[in-house]
Amino acid sequence: MENQNLILYEVKGRVAIITINRPDKAHSFNGEMLMSLHARLKEADNDEKIKCILLKSSGNKFFSAGYDLKEVTGNPANVAKIQEWGRKVNQTMVLMKKPIIAQIQGIAVGFGVMLILSSDLRVFADRPKEEVYLKLPELAISAFPQTGATLLPLMALGLSIAKNLLYTTDKVGLDELKNINFPTRIFQLDQLEEETLAFAKEISKYQMKFLIFVKSMLSIMDKGRINAYFDLEDECGKVAYDKELNSMKDLDDFIKGLHEKYD
Repeated sequence: MENQNLILYEVKGRVAIITINRPDKAHSFNGEMLMSLHARLKEADNDEKIKCILLKSSGNKFFSAGYDLKEVTGNPANVAKIQEWGRKVNQTMVLMKKPIIAQIQGIAVGFGVMLILSSDLRVFADRPKEEVYLKLPELAISAFPQTGATLLPLMALGLSIAKNLLYTTDKVGLDELKNINFPTRIFQLDQLEEETLAFAKEISKYQMKFLIFVKSMLSIMDKGRINAYFDLEDECGKVAYDKELNSMKDLDDFIKGLHEKYD
């Protein structure tokens, strides 16, 4: 499948629909897809006719399996590109003007989870845990959690649940997510497309300035922390892969410096 067909874009009324379309690779992201997604997000945010953005993926099995690890393994240039554009996508989603609704019909892993956490509202298909779950496997696969993997769970779910996700790498299903009021709406799978679009159109009926000021005000209130903590992830990521810095004393000194810098 050509790269240009991996991120689809269409407009229905006042709603921009962005579809991740790489089902043969479980909707996993390479660098070009991240750049394309970022461009589409900016396009929708700057379009005067658009009030709301709907982010979804094709098919039923996966929402997104995250980053395409086969394309980054052993390739430092691809790793750097993924880190750069993965952060840009998530940071843009959190700070952009217009609300984003994520439509989740299947499994989300790694960066796929981050896309859901970066969205403002989340609509889930009512499916059992083996068919719909969130999972952050970074520690289990020796991949340092960056591009929002620590910040976004903290913002969306709170400290305790963020730690559970990151340390246990457990699968979290819809029943558990309902217990913490995480889903905005839940629909039957065969009604998900129609009902989510209808929900997005309802949101898009609000006055434009009212709609964008709500998200913008909340983002501005937290903007300093958001930007700083993306930086914190990048700073820790560099040291995590530094083979020269391994002693506990060095790590203690480094962490003390972080406490002072990000206090």
